Amino acid sequence: MQDEIFNIPAYFYLGWLIPLFFGGVFTISYRIEKRRLGNGIWFSLFFYSFLALLAMTILGTNNKWLIVISLALFVILLLLIGVVFALQAFLLLWNAWIVWKRESHTLANMLTLFLGIAILLAPFLTSLMTRYLPVPVASGISLFAAMVIFYVLFWFYNYLTMLVIYQFNHPRYKQDYLIVLGAGLLNGNEVSPLLGQRINRALKFYRKQLRKIGQGPVIIFSGGQGGDETVPEGVAMRQYAIDHGLPPEQAIAEDQSKTTYENMVFSKKIIADRGTVQPRVTFVTNGYHTFRAGMIARKAGLKANGIGAHTAKFFLPNAILREYMAIFVGNKRWHLVAVGLMLVLTLVLTWAEYHG
Repeated sequence: MQDEIFNIPAYFYLGWLIPLFFGGVFTISYRIEKRRLGNGIWFSLFFYSFLALLAMTILGTNNKWLIVISLALFVILLLLIGVVFALQAFLLLWNAWIVWKRESHTLANMLTLFLGIAILLAPFLTSLMTRYLPVPVASGISLFAAMVIFYVLFWFYNYLTMLVIYQFNHPRYKQDYLIVLGAGLLNGNEVSPLLGQRINRALKFYRKQLRKIGQGPVIIFSGGQGGDETVPEGVAMRQYAIDHGLPPEQAIAEDQSKTTYENMVFSKKIIADRGTVQPRVTFVTNGYHTFRAGMIARKAGLKANGIGAHTAKFFLPNAILREYMAIFVGNKRWHLVAVGLMLVLTLVLTWAEYHG
């Protein structure tokens, strides 16, 4: 039997159960735990199966204009992706130049520079390898490198997927606590623009909740004192917030933490010591840092998701790369096992090709 209007077999509609299944699994998993990296895989399975079914459905309509418009949009999208891919090294170097002019010249701020140079050098190194190494060795190295790069890019894409989705986290305006994560101070005691964005985001949330339910959350400003700082970050942050209208009794400085993990652990202890039963907690950081901070909060046993403050766009590529590297290294044991298996597979395939 066929659909009289679109000339599509009726059984074809059963195919829509596939994206519905993956979408349902993603929705349930995400509602249970937003801070799980594996949610990105379920979302990608939903998204791409949905696109595939949508494309087949459009083709099955035999509607000329609908097919032409859809195909044109698809080709334009592919061209845009192709242009970005072809120019990726130059875009990375351009971003590195902007960061170099506007930010400090630290190793963390030069990640796009190193990556851009590596992409430009890759063809040259490949040419040298194929010229001077035996063919089996060069083939094996190329195969192994390709598998590792695909593996790293797969998890990077998965991380980006979850980072974007996590930005849509909108906690209800009935929080008991907000935790503002610290960052370095300027001149030893001044709140930096980046840190100020975090505090301002928390103050905005506080004021909106106050208007809605008549009670704002207690805000914990979490950050210890670095070697080049004259006051703890938490103290400077608290004073900044009070100077911008936050009542002192609603502001707590946590001044011992040195890492994001300690931010979560020490803030959790402050909340527990205040005796709040099943507290509703949200943390505040910059948007690029929210997902990894959420993973750290989960590790610390703190039931809290995050909201992100604005970050200058030129700073995002370096920041996102740094966040991904931190997550990747944090799971180094699993990745080392995976890379080891890829090495074994490379050796087996190379041996089979040249000695089989």
